[in-house]
Amino acid sequence: MSLLIRPSIALHAAWLEAHAEWGDGLHEDGFGLVETDDVRSGEGFRVFVDRLLVKEASLGHDGGTFRWIVADGEVLGGIALRHESAHDVDVLGHVGYGLRPSARGRGVAVAALREMLCLAKARGMNRVLLACFVDNVPSVKTIERCGGVLDRVVTTERGQVGRYTIRLS
Repeated sequence: MSLLIRPSIALHAAWLEAHAEWGDGLHEDGFGLVETDDVRSGEGFRVFVDRLLVKEASLGHDGGTFRWIVADGEVLGGIALRHESAHDVDVLGHVGYGLRPSARGRGVAVAALREMLCLAKARGMNRVLLACFVDNVPSVKTIERCGGVLDRVVTTERGQVGRYTIRLS
């Protein structure tokens, strides 16, 4: 059974529970949140979900595939695949993901990343770039368990970031 589902307004309440567990801010990697999103109201949430679904069909610089990580009706996190032409791939990588704190340490991220890699391969991608802070040991282990190979480490304003490649051949 798949953990990944397309964003859906039907999961508004469950999504809000995950959002509340993270706390305020835009730190839920993989959800595609932007500062102007009004996810609390029904109409604002619908606009947010619609924006994500439009991005999946986009062939332009902002194209991306967003999936929510869901089990038993509970939103555990989000994962995003930036399409090959996306303008921020060089900085952020192709894939970004995040799990709510209560879902961590159970192998959920590895399962979700593996599913997203299958979607990337189905899109015709032959490699996926990922980036994470080198001190984020759980994320480093997730990437390595899915075949990620460290290409280099770069220093940013927020710390050192490992740049990984996963081949999809």
